[in-house]
Amino acid sequence: MTYVMSDIHGKYEKYAEMLKKIEFSKDDELIVVGDIVDRGEKPIEVLRDMMSRENVTPIIGNHDLVALTVLPQLNEAILNGGEIDEKLKKTLNIWLDDGGKTTVNGFCGISSDNERREILDYLDEFLPYEAIDIEEKTFVMVHAGLGNFRPDKKFREYTEEELLFSRPEPNERYFENEDIIVIVGHTPTLTITGKAEILKSEGKIFIDCGACYPSGRLACLCLETMEEFYV
Repeated sequence: MTYVMSDIHGKYEKYAEMLKKIEFSKDDELIVVGDIVDRGEKPIEVLRDMMSRENVTPIIGNHDLVALTVLPQLNEAILNGGEIDEKLKKTLNIWLDDGGKTTVNGFCGISSDNERREILDYLDEFLPYEAIDIEEKTFVMVHAGLGNFRPDKKFREYTEEELLFSRPEPNERYFENEDIIVIVGHTPTLTITGKAEILKSEGKIFIDCGACYPSGRLACLCLETMEEFYV
């Protein structure tokens, strides 16, 4: 089976419970549609688990992009005795204010230089999007949406801003072909419907159900059956 989840945001216990709930095995595939890190208590633990599984595909989210930008500089500072220049300090403070504290603390708590390097290399492998065919359907998975969408626009033409920060309207359709379905995270369904449940609307599926919020849940969708799972 092929499963999709998004915006785990460091909620390792929910992530681990979800894998048990769906009985995730080496014969299954999991695509995580961005924002693995930040906010929740254990983002590094989530990354470690994902890294250990060959059948997990990570797609980059806006929080992951910040981590990929800042953590290599922070790692250099660690290797050079902990000195942080003013530019890095300013960037770091902005990230900390946006939920990056748990990621920074977890990363700096890793004593092994090799493991920190492996995590950085893994973040660098995150895909900007993924598209897979299942029976008659084509599922396009991207963290935020397809900003400034045009039917003739090639995926390679989309900018990071358009893929990682856009906020698609639920009632607007991307593709006229109803067999093309776009799966996005980034915008919690709590802010759209007030409910922590997957939203399907006009050829789009919103699967960020606010796992890191008190009233939110981690959601997972099976693409073959369209069965929804929640933790």
